[in-house]
Amino acid sequence: MFATAFSHLSKSAFTVARPAATNKVLTRALAATAGQAEVVLVGCGAPNRGMGWYHAVQMLEGRCPSASLDYIIEPWFLGGGAEGPGGPEFKEWADSSTSKYGTVFGTSVGDLPEPKQPRCALISGRTADNPRLFKECIDAKCSTVILEKPGAPTVAELQLMKDQAEEAGVGVLMGYNKNVCKYVRKTREFAETIPGSHVTFVSNNAYENTPESLGECFERNAEGMLKNMAIHELALLVSFYDVSVENIESVEADKEFSSMQTLPGPSGKEFTDFDKIKFTIKTKTGQEVSVAADRCGGTDSYATVTDTDGEEVFRYWMPDDEDKATVQTLQAKYPTAMPYFFTQDPDYVTVKELAAKFTATGEEAEGLATIGIAVETLRVAEYLTPLLMEQLK
Repeated sequence: MFATAFSHLSKSAFTVARPAATNKVLTRALAATAGQAEVVLVGCGAPNRGMGWYHAVQMLEGRCPSASLDYIIEPWFLGGGAEGPGGPEFKEWADSSTSKYGTVFGTSVGDLPEPKQPRCALISGRTADNPRLFKECIDAKCSTVILEKPGAPTVAELQLMKDQAEEAGVGVLMGYNKNVCKYVRKTREFAETIPGSHVTFVSNNAYENTPESLGECFERNAEGMLKNMAIHELALLVSFYDVSVENIESVEADKEFSSMQTLPGPSGKEFTDFDKIKFTIKTKTGQEVSVAADRCGGTDSYATVTDTDGEEVFRYWMPDDEDKATVQTLQAKYPTAMPYFFTQDPDYVTVKELAAKFTATGEEAEGLATIGIAVETLRVAEYLTPLLMEQLK
């Protein structure tokens, strides 16, 4: 099945060394079947480090029943980075995945064969590469694209991608997993029972609070905290709190909580960004909501509800007690993986399963953010960043 599908490709297109029994494995491997989407993961990253890798693990382990991960496109570790740091480890994992699951690895979206089932691309590469990869996925006859946040470096580029998708009839869903999180749903439901209540969404990362660690973080996520870490919370504000650039009446930074630094990254170049930020947005239509994000705050995210007196009356964590056992199991299984993979594990599964089912059957992916929401979210991030930086000077 797989061997026939790839018979026309050049030898350079798919570069992972195959074990002797590969043809037999690929012949008997299960490709996408009726009711499943043929998934192409674009931008895998290093095992235990890359978000794309964890997406792959979840699909390969069968945790997203509507998704058949048939192809993984990884230009760096199968190309220029094959002999560098992480390259040998990636090849070992790729060879193992090919033998066990029949998944085919390649270096270019353009080398994919014709789809056998409705095709869904999950783009999980560098933000700067997304516009090019997105167009390549459309050309490769993907009927749906799952696009990791923030989607593109700028609003103009993301708007162009939206236009390209609409012209091609391609559905685009965003990997804003917090839109489908349990803690977000429960917080919003509770807040609705308290007239005049105020919601604060809190996001944490577990970087070391050192110039070296934060400098590396600032350079690797050079789009800035609001386009990177806190973009998930901004998507919640756009999705559920009527926040848009035109509808923002005011934004106020919590100067006691917030911190902005200029630090050198590994390259020696300096980057200015928030290491933590808290702000409150008021809209012209009467909504009020707050966001707090801390690069060095730990691994958990949560949300709070306060009453009209400012007293906290509700707090819900991610992960909650029910999910902590899953986190411990995953930590034991993948002890060197990024901790935040595990705290958000069930939500990553939900996003991919909803998107894959939409691709395969047309069933609405209820709750997932669309590229239209992503465009407005990125507009809000670009609008807020200079305003908040000015307030913290």
